[in-house]
Amino acid sequence: ENLPPTRDNDVKVQVRACALSWIDTKLLSEIKLEKELLPVGREISGVVLEVGRKVTFFQPDDEVVGILPLDSEESGLCEVVLVHEHYLVRKPEKVCWVEAAGTVRDGVRAYTALHYLSHVSPGKTVLVMDGGSPFGTIAIQLAQHRGAKVISTAYSLEDKQYLERLRLPVARVIDVSNGKIDVAESCLEETGGLGVDIVLDAGVKLYNTEDESASKSQLLPHKHDIITLLGVGGHWVTTEKNLQLDPPDSHSLFLKGATVSFLNDEIWNLSNVQQGKYLYILLMIPILEDIMEKLSSSIFRPQLDEPIPLYEAKVSMEIVQKNQARKRQVIQF
Repeated sequence: ENLPPTRDNDVKVQVRACALSWIDTKLLSEIKLEKELLPVGREISGVVLEVGRKVTFFQPDDEVVGILPLDSEESGLCEVVLVHEHYLVRKPEKVCWVEAAGTVRDGVRAYTALHYLSHVSPGKTVLVMDGGSPFGTIAIQLAQHRGAKVISTAYSLEDKQYLERLRLPVARVIDVSNGKIDVAESCLEETGGLGVDIVLDAGVKLYNTEDESASKSQLLPHKHDIITLLGVGGHWVTTEKNLQLDPPDSHSLFLKGATVSFLNDEIWNLSNVQQGKYLYILLMIPILEDIMEKLSSSIFRPQLDEPIPLYEAKVSMEIVQKNQARKRQVIQF
């Protein structure tokens, strides 16, 4: 309500769909962006209504998709939002609103992990943990498109069946739901003892605890398992922000010449905050355009829930914030 006047580089967008993603309140606090009330929903698709005087990329009636910046004062769950033109790209005609908004964030994460952090290439073996998740699905498809052999873990029988039905079959699906399968042993067996070249984890267990509850944490591999299954010169891309490597862990990685990288969802936004929009324009826009192109050509087939009406957004966001959603939640206007 009561939008301010459109500034020189602003694009006024009528929102058609908005995806819900987990909000990292601790990160916002660390970079001094935490507020009492946080806007919800940053991945949007919609139609351009009006453009600022200096906007060069868009004009009214263009169909666009993008990610609102980390410091955005506005929620994507609005009928109309003002967005700087550098945060948007054109949406292909063949891509629907819900797919565009629901894929853009996982696409950026997959590109960050596989292209910038681990340099995936033909012939490499990639292990994607929790491949049935929205991010895991896109990461598998990107790795396959780049010519890599993909191994994936499944957290349930339903996930296992889903992964086996993918258009390009995964080389091996490791069902860890019963806790009896050794992931490291399975990966070494699949690679003839050489180990995998790239690991994308979905979190790891840092310690051996006897009182693990029957929750997702029980399904996570131990950090020693990851190091064991990693090949010479391998890349471990982790989402575990508090990863602790002891001297024996570091020594094992040293002997393999392996690297550990941290996958921070917001790295593009943070680099934008720190270094201005120039870096963002050079790197982010081509990524977003490439994601939309792969979505348009069905290389990416996202793991989306049924579109959700706006009046159910609060309940859906609570599920997302508790990490209980197994498919990407998208609000459709």
